[in-house]
Amino acid sequence: MLEVLTGTGLAASAGLNAYIPMLAMGLLARYTEVINLPSGWQWLSNGWVIAILTVLLAIEFVADKIPVVDHINDLVQTVVRPTAGGLVFGAGAGSETVTVTDPANFFESNQWVPIAAGVVIALGVHGLKAAARPVINTATAGIGAPVASTAEDATSVIMSIVAILLPALVLVFAVLLIGVAVWVFRRRSARRSERAAARAAGFHA
Repeated sequence: MLEVLTGTGLAASAGLNAYIPMLAMGLLARYTEVINLPSGWQWLSNGWVIAILTVLLAIEFVADKIPVVDHINDLVQTVVRPTAGGLVFGAGAGSETVTVTDPANFFESNQWVPIAAGVVIALGVHGLKAAARPVINTATAGIGAPVASTAEDATSVIMSIVAILLPALVLVFAVLLIGVAVWVFRRRSARRSERAAARAAGFHA
């Protein structure tokens, strides 16, 4: 079960930032004994892969903090983040870590299952992030974009580390994400109601 939580946490992290969980896994596998990637995923710890991920992370870090550009970036990342989520779920669920020393092979006959699960989880978190950003930008006249982006990056880093070291705590992050989803839904509903009321007032005027 802990393997599934590890994969889930990494996939959710990828939904916020595609490159942070992949880079975290690659660096920890290459330079520490914290995680031992399964044979099919050891390319994540390759030096060239780590270098490329670092460059992509730097670009994402800047682009996601600029109003309007962050929206375009989210459109591009609609493909990238779910793909990364599938990769890190597949790698994380089969890895040996300080918590999981003998990962059970839940998906032995269906290797596509963890990848598909990671894609769905990352896509859901990405959708929540993309829906929340316009609400934040509008409410703060764009000032909130870098703050929100920094908070998302920090959450992605923490969630990636927690998923590997303390996967049980992934459940806490799941509850927090549900709370954020409820807040976003209510804010968007309120905005639609306000626009409808404004249109109705203009029509009667």
